[in-house]
Amino acid sequence: MTTLRTSFSLTAKLWATIALIFSSLSLFSQNPNLYFPPKTGTTWQTTSPAILGFCPERIDSLYQFLEDKNTKSFLLLKDGKIVLEKYFGAFVQDSVWYWASAGKSLSAFLVGQAQEEGILDIHDKTSQYLGSGWTSEPPAKEELITIRHQLTMTNGLDDAVSDDNCTDPACLTYKADAGTRWAYHNAPYHLIHDVLEEASGVTLNQYTKTRLFDRTGMKGLWINHILYSKARDMARYGLLTLAKGVWDGDTLLHDQLYVYDMTHSSQNLNKSYGYLWWLNGQPSFMLPGLQLVFPFKLIPNAPDDMFSALGKNDQKIHVVPSKGWVVVRQGNDAGYTNAGGNSVPILFDNDLWLYLNQLECNPVATKDIIDNEPVVQVFPNPTQSVWQIESAELPQKIELFNGLGVRICMQENTRLVSAQDLPPGQYWMKVTVGGRTIIKPVQK
Repeated sequence: MTTLRTSFSLTAKLWATIALIFSSLSLFSQNPNLYFPPKTGTTWQTTSPAILGFCPERIDSLYQFLEDKNTKSFLLLKDGKIVLEKYFGAFVQDSVWYWASAGKSLSAFLVGQAQEEGILDIHDKTSQYLGSGWTSEPPAKEELITIRHQLTMTNGLDDAVSDDNCTDPACLTYKADAGTRWAYHNAPYHLIHDVLEEASGVTLNQYTKTRLFDRTGMKGLWINHILYSKARDMARYGLLTLAKGVWDGDTLLHDQLYVYDMTHSSQNLNKSYGYLWWLNGQPSFMLPGLQLVFPFKLIPNAPDDMFSALGKNDQKIHVVPSKGWVVVRQGNDAGYTNAGGNSVPILFDNDLWLYLNQLECNPVATKDIIDNEPVVQVFPNPTQSVWQIESAELPQKIELFNGLGVRICMQENTRLVSAQDLPPGQYWMKVTVGGRTIIKPVQK
């Protein structure tokens, strides 16, 4: 039996090694034209917006929208080169700003590196690094929590606490068994940093600098679990993830299975969540503070393959492999009222992608035409009385959901939806037309 088990273990390791080699080979073939800026200095190659067919007036409209929404910096990369870069007000290229929860995505990358080094395994119990009693849970329940549960927000700890950032054991109480409940909770995430420090024997800032910053030219500083940097540093990290962990031939993370898992559904509770990354194009999503499942994709106007680092007050890194795009936004709260609060705001993103989708001058290049998706317009929006749906065909079905994701009405074979008796607020309209389903955010 021992011989058989040893043989099986060696075979499994062999296949794992072969898989890693092939995934690494495919990695380089996927993005042969990626450009990486030098690690030092301010040189960064650009691509003219005109080469991509962007209309100057549409760029101006985008910039006006961003300025109106309290933006401080905005960058758009195409295959690593800067296409658009704009700073607003007193904010300049060297200005430093906070990532807020967008920094969670970078923490996930560091955990992957630590696992590859062999100093931790994401399936290890968290108590192995923090010691027993790091929560107030019964010991048997605490022992269920692993690093992977921290990465996926499925630790089972009660998130309905007065201070979401409190990491004292008294603040970390039992709600459900680990792996059975998804809830966005900052404190267990913060403790990932404690795990990294215990496993590596160095501070979080030291680990980040030597494993990531020095190898990509990034600069930044963690203060109380929040990362501070310049806009271009965020863009560098977005480019690194677009390149699947490789920077100009230097592979920072060989484990492509981890890279894949980081940016794909990590569990079935919230399909739009990977390892501390938000995922678009999934059939449903959940938001902080709400035990509700919204039955549509996270950011309807954005590409389905987009994955995002999202932070409070609309800090953003959007990575879109199909376009070769990285989009960065820093600033103050854009002014939207989001379901689940503004710790992970998404409504601004949806409007932002309306502008990004329309940058190209040629209307045939828009996303709707490329996807053969029926063009659906809803007006007036906002409305005081009724929404009218304009489309080439009569919609077969229209469903209206409130801001909590609860369906409040459903109509068939109509173009009109009454808002007369609805309270003011944000709603989601799901329109089935021509055999396709379109999601539109609407307001009263």
